[in-house]
Amino acid sequence: MRRMLCGLAGVLLVAGCVTNIEDTGPVPPKVPVRPVAALAARVPPDIAAAGEVVVGVNVPYQPNEYRDRHGAIVGFDIDLMDAVTAVLGIRARYAESAFEKIIPAVQAGTYDIGMSSITDSVEREEQVDFVTYFSAGVQWAQRTGHPVDPGNACGRRVAVQATTVEHIDEVPAKSEACVAAGRDPIIIDAFDEQSAVTNALVLGQVDAMSADSPVTAYAIKQTDGKIEQAGPVFDSAPYGWAVAKGSPLAPVLRDAVQYLMDNGQYRQITENWGVQEGALRASVINGARESAR
Repeated sequence: MRRMLCGLAGVLLVAGCVTNIEDTGPVPPKVPVRPVAALAARVPPDIAAAGEVVVGVNVPYQPNEYRDRHGAIVGFDIDLMDAVTAVLGIRARYAESAFEKIIPAVQAGTYDIGMSSITDSVEREEQVDFVTYFSAGVQWAQRTGHPVDPGNACGRRVAVQATTVEHIDEVPAKSEACVAAGRDPIIIDAFDEQSAVTNALVLGQVDAMSADSPVTAYAIKQTDGKIEQAGPVFDSAPYGWAVAKGSPLAPVLRDAVQYLMDNGQYRQITENWGVQEGALRASVINGARESAR
């Protein structure tokens, strides 16, 4: 979830060494989706006439959005938006942007949609409307067969990516609680890239890692059983697609992704990317405000 201060890089483990590139191998095949006439008829006229929506994204944030070896923007978010726009009989055109500029660009009308693993929050809902499509939180991982309890990791060595919420807030808070209880602090190893975090865990240099839940899920999938979940996902919040306040596009996007949720294609897309733990059953507009009521 984009509560962090910098983007995450991809995971690639080759002969115990880290190769710092976004591509980690074959991209899952896209789920074939057909247009739904009743939903396509509700697309705002200007977008229908253009035949596309302009979607602002920030890369890399693997597996949600990143560049493959050919330079194409790919990922879970991309596949889901491509499926949603296929339902609507249009296409998505992706425009790369600095993360902090996406919402202002949506407000200004430069982008029709902002989509970059954006956490739907009450504060952000003051600026734009959100259509929720995924739930992300914090997820720890451990070496397979070497259990670590995220709620009782005093004295253990935990890897995180530098400047993430896990590095700045989550793991330090757990460590401070250890010290307050008279126990050893958590030893925090911060790495510049998520690939190095995962590699350190696979090689046994640390006891556990903490990262955003889809990032951890994808790392588990990519390491072929070498690491596994340690405890449940916690501090979950919805991802949302940002659109202009009051935009008629919001209910159309909501109903299109709900169509995919109901017919199983949404679930297939999440499974293709190994992020099914964050799958939603229902999409809503402005989910943070709804949950706050």
